[in-house]
Amino acid sequence: MFNQPVINDGYLWWYTDALSDDGRYGLTLIALVGNVFSPYYAKARQRGEMNPNDYCAINVAIYDRHTNKGLWAMTERGQRQLFRNQHELAIGPSQLRWEHDTVIIQLDEIATPLPRRVRGEIRIHPRALTTHHQQLDYHGRHYWWPIAPDAQVEVRLQYPSIHWSGAGYLDSNWGDEPIAAGFIDWDWSRAKLRHHTAVLYDVRRRQGDPLALALRFNRHGEAEPFNPPPRQSLPPTFWWKIARTMQSDNNSRVLETLEDTPFYARSTLQAHLLGESVSAVHESLSLERFIQPWVQLLLPVRMPRRA
Repeated sequence: MFNQPVINDGYLWWYTDALSDDGRYGLTLIALVGNVFSPYYAKARQRGEMNPNDYCAINVAIYDRHTNKGLWAMTERGQRQLFRNQHELAIGPSQLRWEHDTVIIQLDEIATPLPRRVRGEIRIHPRALTTHHQQLDYHGRHYWWPIAPDAQVEVRLQYPSIHWSGAGYLDSNWGDEPIAAGFIDWDWSRAKLRHHTAVLYDVRRRQGDPLALALRFNRHGEAEPFNPPPRQSLPPTFWWKIARTMQSDNNSRVLETLEDTPFYARSTLQAHLLGESVSAVHESLSLERFIQPWVQLLLPVRMPRRA
């Protein structure tokens, strides 16, 4: 799994998110080879240097609803600090590995902009694994694999001292060109139903018609398409005015905005899917905003490079 080839100018990432059973904590983690959000990778492309292995990062974000405080870490590292094979991925001092039917993540990162250590262990226990691979763009250069739409996640951190468990999700995306070359923007969400997990992609592509994708995964990891519900407009984010929409049978509403950045928003929503009222993890990504020069200048503030 972790040794999938990445061509020059391409990218590969693994993403997980989870919410604690008591509703207090949230977590997202992305391990990136060919960091799609890297201003350093973008500058290297201009010089004709497009080796994705030289632009890798572990991005981790931790949220606490009681204190309304969070931690964010994303240090980019070079090829000498990358190791990967089929079952293991190490970027700098942090590591992901498959052990039997569990993904074990050993974290050792430094948060920004205020330096604070983020260290500990995360265990992802998939309830089922899928074999469903989905083409996202018109030309077949960008793909998504919902590895485990339904998982149990255990978080045991020493720094900060946080222990919790809750429902989670694991997927992977990869592409053979910069992500902004394939897409204008997208809204993505995943929601736990009584007996299934629903995942929705609402994508505006650079070429071809928009993609409205709606999949329901059963407890065996089997995917079943369903008709995407109507797109519902949501309020833009407070600080950076990122537009948000949700495909929902009835009006949806924002429960909490977890990330409000110049080109990306992560939220929790209340929505209605397939006859059920659900809480959803939701993201909005504006690649038109991402490629703006002023955004590229801001990125190193939250993404230092230690090559």
